[in-house]
Amino acid sequence: MQPPAGSQVSRVPAQRTPPEQMAPPAPAPLPVRPKRPLRTVLMVVAGVLALLCTGGAVVGFVLYDRATAPDRSAPDVVVVNYLQAVLVARDDSRATLFACDGPVPAVDALRAEIVSRERELNASMAINIEGVTVIEKSGKDAVVTAVIRRSAVVDGVQQSLTDPWRFELEDRNGWLICSAQRL
Repeated sequence: MQPPAGSQVSRVPAQRTPPEQMAPPAPAPLPVRPKRPLRTVLMVVAGVLALLCTGGAVVGFVLYDRATAPDRSAPDVVVVNYLQAVLVARDDSRATLFACDGPVPAVDALRAEIVSRERELNASMAINIEGVTVIEKSGKDAVVTAVIRRSAVVDGVQQSLTDPWRFELEDRNGWLICSAQRL
């Protein structure tokens, strides 16, 4: 039933629920994140490029290491590499990679003789290593012979001198020259 118009009852303000008793307002929906396919594609491409670069660096390091490692696989190869380092390139640090315990005195004496003769004759000597032969190999020891030819042009005349040499080597996780002597 409705109160008659103009009565006091109709003028009573509506009752309101106090704010502390009200139900919490419904949370606003989270904004929808726009899709970013370009960003995803760029992240995948960057990841793949990073993996390729890392793989390339590893492969490059391994190939460089193999290319620059001294070849000490066979006694005759070691003799040629050692003589090339000492007599031709005159690179003592490279030569030590092929020697047991540092420099080989007899070969160093030959190099000093070559340098002295070059100064004396005012000519550059060409060094050739010839006839490299493994004459004895047993277990971890080997003996190699070689002929070292020194050639120079002095006063327009080609001159040459050969010396036979004997080298004793040991296999210490790769062949190394331990001693040498001119024959």
